[in-house]
Amino acid sequence: MENNVVDAVNLGNAAAALDFSVWSLFLKADWIVKAVIILLLIASIWCWAIIFEKALWLKRLNAWASDFEAAFWSGGSLEDLFDRLGPQPRDPMSAIFVAAMQEWRRSAAKGGGTPGRTGRGGLHERIDRVMQITVAREMDRVERYMTFLASTGSTAPFIGLFGTVWGIMNSFQSIAFSKNTSLVVVAPGIAEALFATALGLLAAIPAVVAYNKLSKELDRYAGRLDSFAGEFSAILSRQLEERS
Repeated sequence: MENNVVDAVNLGNAAAALDFSVWSLFLKADWIVKAVIILLLIASIWCWAIIFEKALWLKRLNAWASDFEAAFWSGGSLEDLFDRLGPQPRDPMSAIFVAAMQEWRRSAAKGGGTPGRTGRGGLHERIDRVMQITVAREMDRVERYMTFLASTGSTAPFIGLFGTVWGIMNSFQSIAFSKNTSLVVVAPGIAEALFATALGLLAAIPAVVAYNKLSKELDRYAGRLDSFAGEFSAILSRQLEERS
């Protein structure tokens, strides 16, 4: 009876001495679990950096697009607008306009006059192709690092699960070595395992939510660029017909 009381007191003192703070769990974790924790923390920080950068950048791009559209539809000369923008426009919509105007001027300089019907068709096709290439190139730049968000959202839970499995294996090993199934022996390994799981979810959930939100905003912006490219192509086509 006295031995049982002494064992209970010792177990109670050991349990009270356990520290389940985040830092303590990390320090006491196995090196593989530590590697999983560090990897997930880096992925989470990187995801948040991408989320803030993309959100601010999309807001700025839409503001620039609105300013450009206001200048474009103001009724002023397209040649003057092209000269004001220069060869290095600041936003994708201006880049589409500049690329098309550069092809327009290049063809006019080479043609030395009004193009014929065949020449008009070829010029219109070239301008359309240039604008499509510019849209694709600019959207590639805008969508940079979005793949990392998708990858983190899909893989982080499994990386955390790997740390969980490894921590539980360590708990079973502790039971085998000590031949004791008390929580004092099992708790540290289980706590490490659950900590890795929590970090996996902490990295994955914001990444998935942000990826879905940002993807919708990027699709809307890409549609805005495609609409402008189509409208500008129609304007250039009408001007070619008027010059014939």
